Amino acid sequence: MKVRLPVRKAILERRTYEVPAEDRFGKIRLDFNENTSGCGKAARQAVAKLSAKKLAMYPEYERATKKLAQYFGVRAEEIALTNGGDDALRVFFDTFVEPGSHILICEPTFPMYRYYAEIAGARVKALRYSATMEFPLKEALAALREKPRVLFLANPNNPTGTLVAKQAIAKLLRAAAETVVVLDEAYSEFSGESVVPWIRRYPQLFVAKTFSKAAGLAGLRLGAVLAQRDSLALVRRALPPYPVNVAALAAGAAAVEDKKTLSSYVREVKRLRAWFARELEKRGARVFASAGNFLLVDLGESGPALFRKLQQCGIMVREKSDLGKGFARITIGSEPELKKLLRLMPRTV
Repeated sequence: MKVRLPVRKAILERRTYEVPAEDRFGKIRLDFNENTSGCGKAARQAVAKLSAKKLAMYPEYERATKKLAQYFGVRAEEIALTNGGDDALRVFFDTFVEPGSHILICEPTFPMYRYYAEIAGARVKALRYSATMEFPLKEALAALREKPRVLFLANPNNPTGTLVAKQAIAKLLRAAAETVVVLDEAYSEFSGESVVPWIRRYPQLFVAKTFSKAAGLAGLRLGAVLAQRDSLALVRRALPPYPVNVAALAAGAAAVEDKKTLSSYVREVKRLRAWFARELEKRGARVFASAGNFLLVDLGESGPALFRKLQQCGIMVREKSDLGKGFARITIGSEPELKKLLRLMPRTV
């Protein structure tokens, strides 16, 4: 019997974002912008307290949702929990994007926007950040006149680390009367900037959040979408009935109540980010200003050789050869981790 599976054309043509995520444990992981210190004690204890009966039950969301909503400064009906930040993005395609319609992004940026667009059979209009990694506001405003289904904007942006000013975001929102505007705030704890308070002012505004970065819960997969109640009700129609597991719910609720651990980690990342940027610049690297928990660095011609050397020594960084031969995105890990990396760098790159 000859079998031919009826695979969608969009799946056969999908080409982006295969994550090299294996064999990383025990290494210095400065490649995926994780919290390399690990989650806080309160989150670990919350997971450890889950009983066998609790694990055997389908999750209940009300208690955790209220705590997470309070953390973000919204009402419970203005937050929808998701299976990680990636699913917080996927749901916009399920809700708003028809095959053949188009979305608007500005690259370089998080590859999952294009990834989900390819799966949905949507077209992608991609603007470009400038050579100095400035957001092309004028071009974005013009592109919104074409009425894309969704505009995705990571703020701070990954991998550039750049932050689009609130004044510019307001202009985009005013120009997007027929476009869903998704602000991906995966790194907002490190920038100190957020447009969450605007969700009641702009029905087309949705804010995507993750607990994989500052809270250190990447392994448990917990994300959220914040929006005006009526707008979010449309998104809920595309969500499964049990999108988040009980361990993620318990750890997430505990993490946001442990404000001391969260604020201490964010403070340390900011300190090390500034220090590490100076140390890299002393060695001749070109460092882009960042509002995230990472730096985009141009190491020039010596970059590829250094990346191989780091890999051999168990230090992982994210090469960004799509931006240039010596580009890499480097997570702000602990001070000992960063010092070990610096020891392996030549005095002048």
